[in-house]
Amino acid sequence: MSLIKLKLSMYGTFALIIGLSTLFFAAILSALGTFNLFLLAGIVVVFNLLQWLYAPKIIEGLYHVRELRREEAPRLHQLFDRLVQKIGLRDKPKLMIAEMPIPNAFAYGSPLTGNRVAVTRELLRVLEEEEVEAVLGHELGHLKHRDVQIMMFVSVLPAIFYFIGYSLLLSGYFGGYGRRDEEAIAPLAIGGASLAIYWILSLFVLGLSRYREYYADRASVSIVDDGARKLSEALAKIVYHTGRAKRRFQQESGLMNSFRTLFISDPGRAEKDVEALAYHGWRRLSDQALVKEIASRKLTLADRIAELFSTHPNIVKRIRVLQRLREGKA
Repeated sequence: MSLIKLKLSMYGTFALIIGLSTLFFAAILSALGTFNLFLLAGIVVVFNLLQWLYAPKIIEGLYHVRELRREEAPRLHQLFDRLVQKIGLRDKPKLMIAEMPIPNAFAYGSPLTGNRVAVTRELLRVLEEEEVEAVLGHELGHLKHRDVQIMMFVSVLPAIFYFIGYSLLLSGYFGGYGRRDEEAIAPLAIGGASLAIYWILSLFVLGLSRYREYYADRASVSIVDDGARKLSEALAKIVYHTGRAKRRFQQESGLMNSFRTLFISDPGRAEKDVEALAYHGWRRLSDQALVKEIASRKLTLADRIAELFSTHPNIVKRIRVLQRLREGKA
């Protein structure tokens, strides 16, 4: 996927989400003949705004995140400082460490806390320094592109229709209990339509999330020397080790998935990816042989359908794009 095509896809999806949301909301207001739904929409917006403002504290509590002091990892801090300068961020994010049993990384923040980039201790153990560099470049790309704010904004729109639909279904059910008059049927019908709209918009939001991951990959490639190779190796190792770790820590699987849209690789898909890709004898393979094995896998219809409901691109497609970037073909 070329950079121009990627940008057009991202901006087009974003515009489509906004346009459909506006159209559907106007249609619902017209059908109900009331503007009371503005109050409900306002409540949803305020709730999500507060959630965004305080989400960093929730994330740090869930994933045992703390600031990584410079004296603990001076080389990593030097690497991070250099990447921050190369990508052109005016305000340097804090470098954090997360005590999690999987190798991963994520960028997050809010106006109350500032921007932060976290790496898990397992990531530092599993990856080589050059691969960690590529992962940090990806996360800084998210901050450079303001993905935290963009995804928060578009995620509010489906939530509005969910609460509208749920409220109307309850209103129609309890208000018309035991009756089948028009007064009861209308809220039920519009409520059902609102939930359908919520589902449709959610698919578009997931699609936008996948495009943002590709875009952040490109950011890493642009600021890290030989970044396409380093990032593809990092992603391959992350998927493999996460899949194995989830088998050992099943009780923490739900916790890992709580904010999975933040991660560089979706921990919820890792175990299935490992099984589907049949990684036999990985420990005997070089990093690049491992990457080529992933890229050579044939995508099935089930893979393509599963990707529609995922926050992250299919790992095979993602690594193929990185390979084309390395070859100068994308």
